[in-house]
Amino acid sequence: MFEADAIAHVADQLFAAIENSDTSAVARLWSDDIAVWRIGASRDRDKARALRVIDWFIDATSERRYQILDRQLFDDGFVQQHILHAVGRAGASIAMRVCIVIKLGANGLISRIDEYFDPADLAPLLS
Repeated sequence: MFEADAIAHVADQLFAAIENSDTSAVARLWSDDIAVWRIGASRDRDKARALRVIDWFIDATSERRYQILDRQLFDDGFVQQHILHAVGRAGASIAMRVCIVIKLGANGLISRIDEYFDPADLAPLLS
């Protein structure tokens, strides 16, 4: 079990790191054995593969901002609903609604991420 302030701090650090293009900070927040799943995936991703997705997203966008709609803490993590606003390198923008469940391991690092969103919302960044 973690204190609510500690869980909220990890959450704030994670989303700030992505907004600020700081992939090394993201990597430091994730445990080495993290499992990352997103809707539509047939299996969990490991740390290296999930970090490549974060790298792609940061490279594909010039601006990123999380509009937090709701965040509920539980003993070892949190559930958050947000709208991810981003502008692609070619000028296209997205406003993608996401629900994410994040669990912390005993070491206080993120050990599991389950992410729910409509993959079609990313299409403007792919063209």
